[in-house]
Amino acid sequence: MANRSDAAPASAEGTVTFREVARETIRFVLSEMKPKGKMLTPFNVITGGIILSGLVMIAIRFAYGLGAVSNLSQNYPWGIWIGFDVVTGVAFAGGAYVLCFVVHILKVKKYEPIIRVTVLNGFLAYVFYAGALLLDLGRPWNVINPIIGNSFGLSSVLFLVAWHFLLYMICEFLEFSPVVAEWLNWPRARRILEGLSTGAVIFGITLSTLHQSGLGALFLLAPSKIHPLWYSGNIPVMFFVSSIFAGLSMVMIESFFTQKAFKDRIGHELHAAHDSILLGLGKGAVGALFAYIFLKLVDFVHYKQWVYLDTPMGYWYLFEIVGFVLLPTALFLQAIRQRNPKLVQFTAFLTAVGVILNRLNVSVIAFKWYEAVRYYPSFMEIWVTLAIISMELWVFRWVINRMPVFGVAHEVVEEKTAEDLEVVTWKAPAL
Repeated sequence: MANRSDAAPASAEGTVTFREVARETIRFVLSEMKPKGKMLTPFNVITGGIILSGLVMIAIRFAYGLGAVSNLSQNYPWGIWIGFDVVTGVAFAGGAYVLCFVVHILKVKKYEPIIRVTVLNGFLAYVFYAGALLLDLGRPWNVINPIIGNSFGLSSVLFLVAWHFLLYMICEFLEFSPVVAEWLNWPRARRILEGLSTGAVIFGITLSTLHQSGLGALFLLAPSKIHPLWYSGNIPVMFFVSSIFAGLSMVMIESFFTQKAFKDRIGHELHAAHDSILLGLGKGAVGALFAYIFLKLVDFVHYKQWVYLDTPMGYWYLFEIVGFVLLPTALFLQAIRQRNPKLVQFTAFLTAVGVILNRLNVSVIAFKWYEAVRYYPSFMEIWVTLAIISMELWVFRWVINRMPVFGVAHEVVEEKTAEDLEVVTWKAPAL
């Protein structure tokens, strides 16, 4: 971080004018836009190529319609952009509301070193994955109708989900905004935003519990179109419960990569507590997995699902449950008993695969499983999804490398003038 103590000279009275602060802030932000580090790395080359070609495909989609890039049809109006980008991506963002509840409401300070990066990951997931919903809409310009009141649709679950998505993204931005204010050296704004963050956390947690289950409620409308092994009246509750271990698993996966890619940005406190944090997250994930298994068992008995097990879809169902629900539960218990953080991280990867498989089963694979002509995503649908993920990773890396996500960016010293006006002197962080 460049030293900004001399960048904004004080006026004759010793105060900094708004115009000077605005000018230096813009100059600082523009300087931060410059790339840091090597440009021609394997990651940059591969993901950059995916993003550029994906943007071309997105342009084709908006210019010529969905049929130009996707295999969607009247029989299969929802494909991988909904099943993976939205339904699955939002589940992986669940770690933000879970850890905000644990840290800010339950006051478990053990997880405070990772709360900022978790909120950042959740916010970006909503921006990119929920934003990908625009790609799937036949008339994307109508997406604002539920917001402006042109077509509220009060009886629609999608109306509920749309408003929850919007409000929750605002809440997550407010939760992360003190980091932005700290990065910009705006101490007054930071104090104000920190005062708003508690209300944003409470409101955001409430919204999360509703829209995570609201996504599952969408599928209650299709009892005859979803295979009986995946359809249940408990889908909303199971979507909510699965978002807990999905979000915690994503936090553990993220820690695996951030420890390697951003080791110079991570402070000593997080390094020292890393293994303990992972084991704690594993305990939370296995608790949610047990609740999920219980719900699955209730459905298995109530709907007499055993009659479908000796079928191709039944074998696929057993593959999901045994390989990606029961096995991760056993591995988490083993890792916690042995205090093995590496096994916890491996199990988190396995759990994440299971969440992806389950959400795709409900929304795509087991949807209209009886049709002779099935939906398969086109090459361009998959490529656009990879482009969206790559764009999120680029933004995530840019923020991590510049903002104080893993700690305090700089020291703030407050002084008083003769008129008792506050003057702020910025100092570069100690290296």
